[in-house]
Amino acid sequence: MSGPEVLFYHLERATLETVLPELLEKTRARAWKALVVVGDAVPLDALDMTLWTYREDSFLPHAAVAASADPAREPILLDDSTQAINTPPNGADVLFVVGGADVAPDAFAAFTRIVVIFDGRAEETLNRARAYWKTIKATKPPLNLTYWQQGDGGRWEKKA
Repeated sequence: MSGPEVLFYHLERATLETVLPELLEKTRARAWKALVVVGDAVPLDALDMTLWTYREDSFLPHAAVAASADPAREPILLDDSTQAINTPPNGADVLFVVGGADVAPDAFAAFTRIVVIFDGRAEETLNRARAYWKTIKATKPPLNLTYWQQGDGGRWEKKA
């Protein structure tokens, strides 16, 4: 397998508002920068507020691409379009695709890791994620693709 690592996270018990901050903290612990691209299912303003307030003893320094005075300095950028993907303004190592954002796999080359997070409790969202998985799986050359699902205890289990 070549190219970036692509991880699918299938939410069943936790919400995006709890899982995304945890994954962003892990990203920052590796000294990586992130670009979070949101689709129509997730309001950018609400996600922005979540990242400032998700935990009282911590915060994730971030900004929306359109609102940042200097996007290159931001460790985490949020965008509700795909314009920043081909040349991430902050040199992001990790691309997070949430809320049904439509990101073509050919845009993945700029990143070390791509994390796709989707809510598996909604049938339409689940079907869209399955189609996206198939599209990425068919990419040539093949990408390192893994699928994580929340188990009964809420822990992440590798399913594929």
